Formats: sequence, structure tokens, C-alpha cells
Amino acid sequence: MTGKRILTGDTPTGKLHIGHYVGTLENRVKLQNDYETFVLSADLHALSTLADDPSKIRGHVYDVLLDNLAAGLEPQKVTFFVESLVPELYELSAFLSMYVSHNRALRNPTVKDEIKMKGLGDAFSLGFVNYPIYQAADILCVKANLVPVGVDQMAHLEQARELARDMNNISGKEIFPVPEALVGRVGKLVGTDGNPKMGKSLNNTIYLSEEDDSIEEKIMGMYTDPNRIHSTDPGTVEGNPLFIYLDTFGGELERSQIEEYKEKYREGRVGDVEVKKYLSEIIKDFIKPMRERRKVYENDQKELNRIIIEGSHKARKIVAETLDEVKDGLNFIK
Repeated sequence: MTGKRILTGDTPTGKLHIGHYVGTLENRVKLQNDYETFVLSADLHALSTLADDPSKIRGHVYDVLLDNLAAGLEPQKVTFFVESLVPELYELSAFLSMYVSHNRALRNPTVKDEIKMKGLGDAFSLGFVNYPIYQAADILCVKANLVPVGVDQMAHLEQARELARDMNNISGKEIFPVPEALVGRVGKLVGTDGNPKMGKSLNNTIYLSEEDDSIEEKIMGMYTDPNRIHSTDPGTVEGNPLFIYLDTFGGELERSQIEEYKEKYREGRVGDVEVKKYLSEIIKDFIKPMRERRKVYENDQKELNRIIIEGSHKARKIVAETLDEVKDGLNFIK
């Protein structure tokens, strides 16, 4: 290992999908042998979405853990921990919040986009505004050097970088490394309906735990070129979700066939149905090994609990040490 750390994580509001995989999970799997890796389940953050139905969050924590394990993360190499089991995180968040103005918090573009997308107006919680500060604490608490993220999380990471520099400058000590972002090969995967954002609430996802019949149904109903009425009409490949998915999930063995389909599609020599059936098989093959790895763990609740409890215990010790350094740096009584 490099001696450096990765911190990444998920908000447990539901199962993970293929957009999460290409955005961050793929990099987590690749780098788990090279970095000390921490994966956080941000269950408190989930309250910003599920405040009226918090009983769902517990089950989602296990769903998300299973998705990470199914993707190929190995519990003997990765520390999985749950936010609410590490109360020192909230104390660290309180310190960090004193160095972020209210206006700066509201300027966070991800926060602004969420307010607009969900039609919240001014009916959002204080916790919602503080979300990026909690996320900064999550990243800095284990002194992460690298953070695998999707494009939509870059604003949160930038706030963490600002706070790391601020705390170092104020304390006169290098308490925190300034974390770097690692964006996935597809920073944001388009939804099956053509929406630029794939999301659970938009019902335009393919989950990592999806069954074959459901995969096929979703792919066959997928948005393509709206101007193409007949299969003999020339079609547009660029920006077409059908071909974005083929390029993303097709391997080297499929590359020549994909290029042939692109040429035929542009010339009106192949129909959407044929290309969709081909994509369905690619996505099924992509998800199959994840489904098999998932089966190893999904009926072993005792093992899932062990992974969470032991990981959270380890993380809590590290976070407590980080918090002590912050208090020392600010000359607080301990």
C-alpha cells in the first residue's frame, strides 16, 4: 500500500445503481489494494431525504453494504463504517461549521441544485444546508488523501479542501492533507429516460442487484433518438443513451460490434429493438458476477453486522485521534 488513505461513501436512501458503479465504485474496487480504504454509510445524511420515514434508513444501510461487497470490495481490505456509530464526527462537524458562513453553505451548487430539483423553496432543514459540512467532516475525519466521487459531489469535495486548508492555517499545523478528487470514467451516467441525472427518485435507474427480466424490460423501454420514427430512418448516435451505455459497459470484445451498430444506426440500417437486445445482454453479463457475490453475504446477517460494527469501532478510534488534534490545534481544553 501507498500509506495513503481513501475515504468515500454512500447516502443510504436506497440500493445502488450502475451510475454509482462507473462514478465511484469501480475506482474503489481498483484502488483497495493500493490505499487504506474507508467506506462510509452516511445514515444521518439520509434524513435530508427520509426525515418523514426514517425507519427505512436501517435497511438501506445493509442494502448499500451488500452493493459494495457485490461490486468487489473485500471486507478484509476495506473499513466499512456507519456515520451514526461515530459520534465524534458530529463534534468535528461543529468545529468545521464555525469556519463556514451561511452564505457560503447556500452557494454550494449541489445544495442549490437539490433545492431546485426537489422544489423545496425555503422549506429545507438546517441539516440540509449543513450537509456539505458534515460531508467535509466525513472526508477529513480519517485524513483522506483521495476521494473517489461522481461529478455531482465535486462541490462538496471542494468545500472539504477549503476547510482542510483553513484548519491547517488557523492551527499552524498540518492537521489535514488536502484531499484530491478521483472522478470515475463516467462522472455522471445519463438515466434510461434520457435525463442527464440517473436517480432513484426519477425511476430511471438499473440497480446493481437488478434481475435479468427487469434489466431487459428497462432497456427495451429506454429513451433513444426521439426524431427517429422508423428503423430505416438515419439516427443520431451522439448523446443517445443507448450508445452511451454501449460505450460505457461494452468491453474490448464488443468494441467492433458496437462500432458496426453505430454505423448502421446512422445510416438507418438497424432498428432500436436489435440494438437494445444487444445492450440487454451486455448489462446482464455486467451485473451477473455482482449478483453472485451478493448471494455470498445477503443471507448472513451476522457477518454483515460484524463488518459494520468492527469497521465503525476502528473508524471511531481514528476519528477521536483526529478530533484531539483539532482541539490541540485550536488550543482547546481537553
